[in-house]
Amino acid sequence: MTADLAEKTDRYERMLADALDAAEETPAAETPLAEAATDCRVMATSYLKDGRHFRENDDLVNALASFSYGYGWLDAGVRMGLFSIPEDTELFTM
Repeated sequence: MTADLAEKTDRYERMLADALDAAEETPAAETPLAEAATDCRVMATSYLKDGRHFRENDDLVNALASFSYGYGWLDAGVRMGLFSIPEDTELFTM
């Protein structure tokens, strides 16, 4: 089980980091939607940082949970139209 957990944790960390790199905020600056997009990105980035902290402390369960929550924030932003993503990406299901 530990090997599976380590593999999933690695995969979700990469997915979240790659998704953060790929997603571009779409709302016009200085609007409530731009603020919402920024909030989603901040939450996703914070969960990435938290997950890396947990991983450094050999807490793979909480690391995986953090990466998953961060990805969820970003995915929600994509689905709400707060971010555009490349058409050829497999990071998000649309």
